[in-house]
Amino acid sequence: MSVQSEVVTGRQDGAMASVQPRLDAGTRRRALVAAVMGNVLEWYDFAVYGYFATIIAKQFFSATDEITALLSAFATFGIGFAARPLGGIIIGRIGDVYGRKFALLITMFLMAGSTVLLGLIPSYDSIGVAATVLVVLARILQGFSAGGEWGGATAFIVEWAAPNRRGFFGSFQQCSVAAGLLLGSAIAALFSSIMSVETLESWGWRIPFLLGGILGPVGLYMRRNIDETPAFKEAQTNAVEPDAGFDSPAVLAAKAFGFAVAWNAIYYIFLSYMPTFSIKYLQLSRAEALWSNSAGLVALVLAVPLMGRLSDSIGRKPLLLTCCGAFAFLTYPIFSYMIAAPSFALVLALQIFFAVAIATFSGPGPAAIAEIFPTRIRSTWMSIGYSLAAATFGGFAPFIATWLINQTGNPISPVYFVIGSAVLSGLVILGLRETAHKRLH
Repeated sequence: MSVQSEVVTGRQDGAMASVQPRLDAGTRRRALVAAVMGNVLEWYDFAVYGYFATIIAKQFFSATDEITALLSAFATFGIGFAARPLGGIIIGRIGDVYGRKFALLITMFLMAGSTVLLGLIPSYDSIGVAATVLVVLARILQGFSAGGEWGGATAFIVEWAAPNRRGFFGSFQQCSVAAGLLLGSAIAALFSSIMSVETLESWGWRIPFLLGGILGPVGLYMRRNIDETPAFKEAQTNAVEPDAGFDSPAVLAAKAFGFAVAWNAIYYIFLSYMPTFSIKYLQLSRAEALWSNSAGLVALVLAVPLMGRLSDSIGRKPLLLTCCGAFAFLTYPIFSYMIAAPSFALVLALQIFFAVAIATFSGPGPAAIAEIFPTRIRSTWMSIGYSLAAATFGGFAPFIATWLINQTGNPISPVYFVIGSAVLSGLVILGLRETAHKRLH
């Protein structure tokens, strides 16, 4: 590690001063790049299932009608999220006790292995219900890994940031998540474009899953060569009680849960479920739906760092509340217009608009949620709060959207789920203190 000097820094709220290393920018950048690249590969593996949900429904679920099979596939998508709190608790605890680096190596190994398994499972027609069981087990392993990855990577990246750049550094956690989704979406779009429907549904869909096994060792190699975060090292050696001025861990996790409700609902409705919605209700081809989704993800990747950097200047809350307000008030009229006059050009433009709106949350979001917690418990309790929101409002978002449409017969009904989520998180964020310019404890 490159260390220029040591400086004495004072804790806020009258806490004792501590000695921290002043790290050069190159050291911080190297740690950021290693964490981000691993995160991209991790989230590619996790997200690719959603982009092939309609094919997976046919391959692994026995059903008398298309809707039931699709609901089964999306329920399995949600099961992966249901496993995330458990992964957050176990891997998050490992990260708080043994270090962020060790925890991130575990998540990389688990995600790569479970993704390859998904690509190798024989179809329902070949082995019957055993195929369904194996898909569910593989998805649970993916979810367990993702639960530890999100909190561990967020803590790692934010803790490596300079004090006045946590929003900017933290935004790359979301950039890497979006880039992983983009990689999955783009590869799904590519295979949908170059393969016939019959070939894709027969065996072509398996290739993106098997690629996860090839990419996994790359992520493992990169993560082996990064150092532990300065904040974690300080928390391990600092004799001062680090939790002074904070609520209990359970209360902090509850705040993180409420904070993340809209984040997850919006993210997975507009960036994971939208291809399925566009194909089924807006008459787009599979390739058009996936390319428009990929364009939205490109816009998100570009906009997130700008919003993260802006939050370092004006604070986290103004941007977070802007996002909640936009989705609370604009989702219904925009969806109404999209359903009334569907076209590829319109969906493409709106995917980009929604992505930029999401960036106003995803930019400051990682730093803001990390700043809720003290370093000593950050990985565990942040993972628990976020993963519970991801499980209920994120992973089951496609299932909820499909169920609402099926129950009401109205394609616009998922907007009520989005609006309710935005209102709930907006109220929680209003009650949080601004942390952009405070020291990370």
